[in-house]
Amino acid sequence: MLLLRPKDPCDNEWANNRTPSSVVNAGDNPRQSSTQPPTSIRELFQKLIVTTLLCNAMKPHRVFFTGDPGCGKTTTLKNTIRLLTNRGISVGGMLSGEIRDRGVRVGFSLEDILTHATGTLAHVNQDAGPRIGRYRVNLEDLENIGVTAIERAISETGVNVIAVDELGPMELNSNSFVRAVQEALVAPKHFLGTIHKRAADSLVIEIKSNPTFQIVEVTPKSRDAIPAEVVEKILS
Repeated sequence: MLLLRPKDPCDNEWANNRTPSSVVNAGDNPRQSSTQPPTSIRELFQKLIVTTLLCNAMKPHRVFFTGDPGCGKTTTLKNTIRLLTNRGISVGGMLSGEIRDRGVRVGFSLEDILTHATGTLAHVNQDAGPRIGRYRVNLEDLENIGVTAIERAISETGVNVIAVDELGPMELNSNSFVRAVQEALVAPKHFLGTIHKRAADSLVIEIKSNPTFQIVEVTPKSRDAIPAEVVEKILS
């Protein structure tokens, strides 16, 4: 299990409290004029303070939506993504949804947010895969589409926010999915996710016990206001 401690996006000489290699005394650089005064310790500390403040403001947010079944976790996540996209923020990752036949839910779909590739997460007619209630999990689609979507969001430099819907019993059957989420949580990018309220996987337990991650309880009354609040938090 990886320790879920995000990498610092401001991991540079100033943020690491080291004297920058570009700052040298005049006597140390034969090409530098001897009349130029050396940078003072006070100036170095002033620059360090400013840079530290900027880096703290840029630290990625990790926000997870949870709540009772049917409370609107996925809808809240999708509305948050829509607001971010409208503000010019690129979001990648995977979303899930219901598959219905004549009004009856028969399975769950998944989608790559960036490429819009779709697949089946689980279905009542799925022949193979772990069984969760009435459904069997389609590990092939989960890993080929869902996991690939998360990895793409991590690696593409233009993506600012990684979204994953959801961390639940079906998805957590895949070790590849768990590893991808772990990598996303330590990447220097914002993370939005949904968590099945009763999920007891070790990854979920670690997320819920991590004080740097925010767990947001979604209810039918609160779900309309949450997306705008989360967007302002990310953009602040």
